[in-house]
Amino acid sequence: MTLILQRSLLLALAAALVGCSIYSVPQSGRAPVETRPDPTVVTPGSPAPGGSALPEAEPNVVRAYSALVAQAEGATARGDYDQALALLERAQRIDPESAEIYLHLARTYASQGQMAQSRATASRGTLYCRNESECDALHALAR
Repeated sequence: MTLILQRSLLLALAAALVGCSIYSVPQSGRAPVETRPDPTVVTPGSPAPGGSALPEAEPNVVRAYSALVAQAEGATARGDYDQALALLERAQRIDPESAEIYLHLARTYASQGQMAQSRATASRGTLYCRNESECDALHALAR
C-alpha cells in the first residue's frame, strides 16, 4: 500500500513541477528574436554617434582620488615608486574607469623601468579616456 502511495505522491509532485515551468510558448508558435537598437538613432541618455560612450566622472569620485594621485606624484618625484604605485592602486579602486589614474600608473611603471607593464597599463587606460590629451598620452605610452 505504501508503494502505491509513494508513486502517487511522486506523480503529483512531477505534475506540480511541470505546471510551475517558467517557459511559455510564444503566441506565434515561433521563438522570439532579439533585436538591437539602431546605432544611428540617438535616444535620450545615449551618446551621439561618434561621441564618447563614457559618462563624465562624478566630481565626488574625482575629489576622492585626487589626493591619492597628488601623494603618488610626490612619491614618484622622490623616487619611491612602490609607494606611488600603492597610492595609485588605491585610487584605482575608488574609480576603476579613470584614464587619468591609468596614465599615472603607466608613467610610474615607465619611471621604474617596467616598460611592458607600462604599455599594458596604458593600453588598458585607452578604453576609458574621455579627452584628446589623455588619449594621446595613453596611446604614446602604449606603443
